[in-house]
Amino acid sequence: MAQSFDRLVERQIQKALAEGKLRGLDGEGKPLPDRSGEALSDMASAVAVRIMAEAGALPEEFKIKKLLDSAKQSYRAADGEDGKRVAMALIADLQQRYNIAVEARRRFMGKD
Repeated sequence: MAQSFDRLVERQIQKALAEGKLRGLDGEGKPLPDRSGEALSDMASAVAVRIMAEAGALPEEFKIKKLLDSAKQSYRAADGEDGKRVAMALIADLQQRYNIAVEARRRFMGKD
């Protein structure tokens, strides 16, 4: 079953290539975007997030995740105990906000 589906998909791709339907698409000639984070989510959520990202409307949790990653980098680069303490407090705050945002999205999406 999977092999026949693969052949069907491959035929459709070859047909589109031959007809020139795959020329001039956004991102042509560029590497595919890194979507490794989607491997940990279900397909519907991954598609929804991708559509929102392409529209420029990322969920709050993704914005917080970027801030959290930056704060962790700041912690590693911090000099002295005071700098590390401030960075750790920020990390704790952002981690809590991230967890709340993830839980809110899961509840909203009905994935309780």
